[in-house]
Amino acid sequence: MVDPASTPLGKMLLEEITPVVMVLCTPNVEEACLKNNLSFVQMLTPFCNFNNIDVPVRTASDQPYRLQKFKLRLFYASDIRQPNLEVAKERLKHVITQAGERDFSELSIDPPQVDDLVSRSESEILPSWFQFFNRELIRTLSFSDHEAFDHPVACLLVVSSKDEEPINRFVDLFNTNKLPSLLNDGVMDPKILKHYLLLHDNQDETSEKATKILTEMRGTFGPNDCQLLCINSSQDGPLQHQDNPWSQFKLDASPGQHLGCFLNIDDFNEIKDILQELSTKHIIPYMEQKIRVLNQKVSATRKGFRNQIKNLWWRKGKEDELDSLNGPIYTFSSIESQIRILGDYAFMLQDYDLALSNYHLISTDYKLDKAWKRYAAVQEMMGLTYFLLDQSRKEAEYCVENAFETYLKIGSAGQQNATRCGLWWIGMLKARDQHKEAATVYFRICGEDPLHSAVMLEQASYCYFFSKPTMLHKYGFHLVLSGDHYKKCDQVKHAIRAYRSAISVYKETTWGHIKDYVHFHIGRWYAFLGLYDIAVMHMLEVLASSHQSKKNQELFLRDFLEIVQKTGKTFEVLNLKLPVISISSLKVTFEDQRTYASSAAASVKESLWHSLEEDMVPSLTAARSNWLELQSKLMPKKYKESNICVAGEAIKVDVEFRNPLQISISILDVSLICELSASPEEMKSDANSSDIELQNDENKNSRTSVDIISPFILSEVDFTLAGGETILVQLTVAPRVEGILKIVGVRWKLSSSVVGFHNFESNFLNTRIVKGRKSKHSPINELKFMVIKSLPKLEGFIHPFPESTCVGDLRPLVLELRNQSKYPVQNLKMKISHPRFLVIGNQEELNIKFPTFLEKTINVETNGGLAKSNTMSQGVFSFPEDIMFLEETPLRWPLWLRAAVPGDFSFYITVYYETGEVSSVMRYRILRMHYNLKVLPSLDVSFQISPCPLRMQEFLLRMDVVNRTSSESFQVHQLSSVVKQWGISLLQPVDGVLPSQSLFPHQALSCFFMLKDHKSLTSENRISSPSLLLESDVKLGPQSDNETLFEVSRSPLADFHNCERLHQGTLQQGSQHRVDFILISRLLKSNIHGGASDPHLFSHHACHCSLSSISPISWLVDGPRTICHDFAASFCEINVRMTISNSADGVVSVHVNPSDSHSSGGQSSNAAAAAAAHRSKDQAGWHDIPVANDIKVTSDVLATQAGKSMSLESVLPFIWSGSSFTKVLIEPKLTVEVPLQICVFAPGTYDLSNYVLNWNLVPATSDEGNLGEQKPSSGVCQGYPYHLTVLQST
Repeated sequence: MVDPASTPLGKMLLEEITPVVMVLCTPNVEEACLKNNLSFVQMLTPFCNFNNIDVPVRTASDQPYRLQKFKLRLFYASDIRQPNLEVAKERLKHVITQAGERDFSELSIDPPQVDDLVSRSESEILPSWFQFFNRELIRTLSFSDHEAFDHPVACLLVVSSKDEEPINRFVDLFNTNKLPSLLNDGVMDPKILKHYLLLHDNQDETSEKATKILTEMRGTFGPNDCQLLCINSSQDGPLQHQDNPWSQFKLDASPGQHLGCFLNIDDFNEIKDILQELSTKHIIPYMEQKIRVLNQKVSATRKGFRNQIKNLWWRKGKEDELDSLNGPIYTFSSIESQIRILGDYAFMLQDYDLALSNYHLISTDYKLDKAWKRYAAVQEMMGLTYFLLDQSRKEAEYCVENAFETYLKIGSAGQQNATRCGLWWIGMLKARDQHKEAATVYFRICGEDPLHSAVMLEQASYCYFFSKPTMLHKYGFHLVLSGDHYKKCDQVKHAIRAYRSAISVYKETTWGHIKDYVHFHIGRWYAFLGLYDIAVMHMLEVLASSHQSKKNQELFLRDFLEIVQKTGKTFEVLNLKLPVISISSLKVTFEDQRTYASSAAASVKESLWHSLEEDMVPSLTAARSNWLELQSKLMPKKYKESNICVAGEAIKVDVEFRNPLQISISILDVSLICELSASPEEMKSDANSSDIELQNDENKNSRTSVDIISPFILSEVDFTLAGGETILVQLTVAPRVEGILKIVGVRWKLSSSVVGFHNFESNFLNTRIVKGRKSKHSPINELKFMVIKSLPKLEGFIHPFPESTCVGDLRPLVLELRNQSKYPVQNLKMKISHPRFLVIGNQEELNIKFPTFLEKTINVETNGGLAKSNTMSQGVFSFPEDIMFLEETPLRWPLWLRAAVPGDFSFYITVYYETGEVSSVMRYRILRMHYNLKVLPSLDVSFQISPCPLRMQEFLLRMDVVNRTSSESFQVHQLSSVVKQWGISLLQPVDGVLPSQSLFPHQALSCFFMLKDHKSLTSENRISSPSLLLESDVKLGPQSDNETLFEVSRSPLADFHNCERLHQGTLQQGSQHRVDFILISRLLKSNIHGGASDPHLFSHHACHCSLSSISPISWLVDGPRTICHDFAASFCEINVRMTISNSADGVVSVHVNPSDSHSSGGQSSNAAAAAAAHRSKDQAGWHDIPVANDIKVTSDVLATQAGKSMSLESVLPFIWSGSSFTKVLIEPKLTVEVPLQICVFAPGTYDLSNYVLNWNLVPATSDEGNLGEQKPSSGVCQGYPYHLTVLQST
């Protein structure tokens, strides 16, 4: 362990428990000393401490020891008294206040961080005034009546050589009336050592007179007790002492006072010699003699077994006396006081063994006498003696703790003594690195006085810091408690210092509430002291405290703004936390060769635009010197990785602002911070950097601040953020001149006096830079742009583009392009991402009236052709080459929109144009447009086709329509077949099916039509029988309605139908057996707002509806229906013919197999039996129409199942005769006729459907070698019902 005398406690004991010298001097002495701005005692004090006096000392033992360190304490006789408690408190308060004033300059410096403090020593961290305060606190108990180490050991009488009758003056000085009351009252021994000193001022006269007086003094008082001291020997005027020995003893000296200014080095040496001689030749020998005398007396009266028994017997009679706080009164002559004096003298001469033995002896006496205060004081000294002897730590701590507890039991009279004892105890614990236990003692001696408690709590906090391991949270917590106590005592500077030290503890923790508490109060206290700049910085730390209550947030913001207002200036704060800016959501949008019609278009992924534009942009092989390569050649080497933008065109930055508070805040004048240099070389200097000045506005809007001097134009935005609200704000900067533009950050105003800045980090990872070149960019250049000269730029929009519509909605749109530049553009091209929804029209369609121009007229030839073909190549539409438009006239081009299917769709339109020779860096540009469309369901339309059994090339068409909307009603206008070879006619009026003439929400409609192939008619039939021709369009509305039909072969209906054909399926062989339909409908007029006619049509397209069935053959039985015959003469032979058509691509073998069974339905072949097994009640197909039967059409099947035979009673049976059993081979796409004959034996009505057709596909001739590998298709078809009535002729 370290030598106890070298510890802070040991040093304090050697300085505070030392011999006291009482000083008595005349006024002339003080006058001579005051020339140096010092009193006599102050002048001598720096020279009373001897660190190497090396004096032999012999006390009670015969073995001497050498004393190395010794100190005298000088006090005026008037100061030797017990201090007044209130005066002592004021003195301590003054000490604390002075310490705060001295440390005030450090309050503007950032406090050290915890990591830095850990590496420092305790002496470097602790405030220097702590030790001084503790000494002053101990001195408040000086000159107590129960302790002897403050009793004067000697008296120094000082007379000036200027005094009259100096000898008499010495005698008068030690008059009992002038002595302290403690000496006169018997508490202290008045018989003390006297030493006489004559003071001579060399500035008054020579020392001859003083020498004569000294001779006279020695003759009167003795030659060894008189000395002469000459001062103020400086002959050159006031001196400046670099190492002034009085500076640490006279702390209240003003800066202008020069302490010891007339004392030279000779005076210093003479003072040292006199005091050392006084100590070594007078005081120490006197104390040795006194110790030996007292020790003999104590040994004779108290030591030994006989004396101890006598003492106990004598004190036994005092047990019945009342217990008082101080016990009985002891004078200096009592044996108890003599033992205490003996112990204290031995302690001051560092004979600790002798001191400890006497303390043990007197401790028992005081305890028996119940003199608890004296008992505690002796225990206190025993603990200190044990500590300095370094013999028993346990005994030392036990004695000190026992003394501490005894003082506390006494009550308020012992509180100060308990505090002093606690300080000794703390010093012991610190010397043994028991800082945690020392902190506990500090907490116990806090007391009720808040200022005293503040100092103790602060010292306790440092004990927690120096404990092992470091207890940081307790360190910070006790600092905060100390700061609160300081503030209660109006010690604001100390409160700030304590709180500032606590900041480093909570800086990196999640203890947000206490952190905010500390910063908020520091800010208020700095504002109280007038340090508004520092106050604002601390208040900024609590502005964005989202975890605080709404009330606290309002308080923080209000006080912050009040402090800022008091400064009378505008504060510019970097990284202001209110509002919070999300760098991860930062998005920069700029336009190089790619321009955008809207912010929505700029948000689309580049890969999507690239796939759409790859057929429009010139390829690298076609244009070797494209803009990317030229840009790399023209750009300076230092900025090759910069983005490119065009002068006069805005760069848009989307910044997300979030309000972390629960209260609303207003943000004003939000704009970007930018720098633009005219050339890369100028970027080396900040002289050409430009920031834009902001202006205030109250309402949320977007405006532009135009400054002629500024090289760019910045937008400014105002907005209000509600509590917890997040808003995305778009800011713009438009460079005016060429150069290098850098976006540095964003600025805003929280109030008229607070401007916030936020610099964008150059290496943020999540920032999205939209439409810049991305592959070769380094993070530092992502916000840097190379500005090239102004280029033509097209602005475009499509109107009126709906946000939502219903399926089938057909409406005209207009694409409008504007060129804001004086330079023309050329070679325009356009491509659309969804040609199924958007079709580019012809320029002549721009001014036509829709849908009137689609109406059929008599003079229009309907040749059945589809729409015209625009100038399209790989989906790219090329505008006419002669189009070159300037800023005066916009270009308008018709577009057609049709909602094909329901859902949410995004449309991407790109317009390519070339800028000519305006710039060698960028020769073309692309305008990108983006629109969203929500398509709701409207009408679901489905078609089913079945062949007609009575006539070849005629079919039954069933159309099912369901209104899927919830609120709209539709009028079905017309149904059209796209190819003119197919005629359509209604089988029954629509009025009978749909009496209301409209489809209401969720209503369904089924209509039946006759579908006829005009291509099968010969030219003679077309001319001779025009009634056989059916129109390809059929009107579905009321026949009385004068609305005309629409021509579906015109654009845009034909264009959209082509898209639907491509989308619904590619054309296949045998497409002549497929038919396309278009159903046109309109909204019910009563649903149209304003009562005006609806300009929109709804077209529904059904493509590739197949006429073919699973069976490759179709047939028709033709013959007479009614015959009159005389059965009396013979049976009746009737000839019929069967026409069979092959729709397959190969040869078909057909076997006609009739049956002679009765109409009951019996069949003679297994095939016929298998076919009969498929019969059901709801068999599909054509039937002859009896009056009792209804039509029912289900699936798209051509005669795969037989119709139900009509079992009617026949008088006589009939049989198939002749060549009825026929097998034929039918070539592909050909038709053959097979003659059949039946014999009827009785009149009646007969169903001739009792036959089946067995068919087989025959492989082609070229595949005969592979017949073994193929499995020819085959099937069975049941005959159609054919009713024949045979009557008996008359």
